[in-house]
Amino acid sequence: MKKLLSLLLALGLLLSLVPASAEYVDEDDEELLIEDIIEEEPSEKQEILDTDGSSMITITCTGDFTIGWDNYHRKDIFSKELRDHGGDINFTMANMKDIFREDDLTLVNFEGTLTDTTYVPDRKKNNDFLFNISPEYVSVLPDNHIEAVSLENNHVMDHGDEGYADTQRTLEEAGIVWSNSDHVGVFEVKGIQIAMLSYLCIDRYDTLWDKVPADIAAAQDQYDLVIVSFHWGKELDYAPNNNQIRMGRLAVDSGADLVIGHHSHRINPIEEYKGVYICYSLGNFCFAGNTKPSDMSSFVFQIRYRVKDGVCTSRGFRIIPIRISSKSSRNDFIPTPYTTGSNIDSVLTVLKNNGRKLEYAVAEYPLDWK
Repeated sequence: MKKLLSLLLALGLLLSLVPASAEYVDEDDEELLIEDIIEEEPSEKQEILDTDGSSMITITCTGDFTIGWDNYHRKDIFSKELRDHGGDINFTMANMKDIFREDDLTLVNFEGTLTDTTYVPDRKKNNDFLFNISPEYVSVLPDNHIEAVSLENNHVMDHGDEGYADTQRTLEEAGIVWSNSDHVGVFEVKGIQIAMLSYLCIDRYDTLWDKVPADIAAAQDQYDLVIVSFHWGKELDYAPNNNQIRMGRLAVDSGADLVIGHHSHRINPIEEYKGVYICYSLGNFCFAGNTKPSDMSSFVFQIRYRVKDGVCTSRGFRIIPIRISSKSSRNDFIPTPYTTGSNIDSVLTVLKNNGRKLEYAVAEYPLDWK
């Protein structure tokens, strides 16, 4: 009897410590609450200084980010997947959001338009693919910690000047930094101003040999860090051509701190030229142009810079091998990091083999920070 009274008294004491407003939350509700907490995190990451007064900046770059459909040709492989996910565009970044949350800047090549216009320029009507998605879906970028886009590629003009203007305005209203050949995108983090420049090179090299170095030199005089994105090369190629190599190294010689490439829809090797990395192609990332590309492997590039007294010093890179789909049988537009050793090894082998003829190809592709 004494034991029973002791247990009852202990239970009463415990109940008295529970706040009167406390309520039972089942597992589903708890998950929602956790998501709400995540969304309410400050948009600016807290800066933690090392003992020497320096801090670290982590930058993530991806290849082609193409969402939406082709209303002109009546090609649409994307909206069904969108409907299957309740119309929530964030389904695309389900397996990448946590990676992007942890960095300081995520830069993607946005290859498409954010517009409702149906206008198509005559010069575009014979193209195999045209891309657009309603401006409301720009939320996929800020919702998933993508802060910047390169906006200079062969699909940004799919719906003419009106579609391009809609896209730029929509990005700005969503707080996304964008860049093209005439507009420097600037993102500031931890007191460092990062300038981003973008160029479409495919058939325009002759117009860029003088412009690119002049633009980069001007940006280097004004900003702390300069990232240059090139849309270049030949589709389905696994290695850069001579024009790409010349332009990439010219960018470095002119003051670029990082060179990022895309367009071939295939991964290309990385060079380290004069201490600066040139990523010739990051391949596809989230790609609504094909139900099952013949090669769905790609990788995400991350680089770190040590920052002290306004000076950025490279502290190496790593890659995250991915498949552009969460399924191997088809493209569901959900980029997903590889976890299987054989898949990861395959990506590394492709990069190393295709870098053998590059004078400054990196010897290794780290999967983690050193």
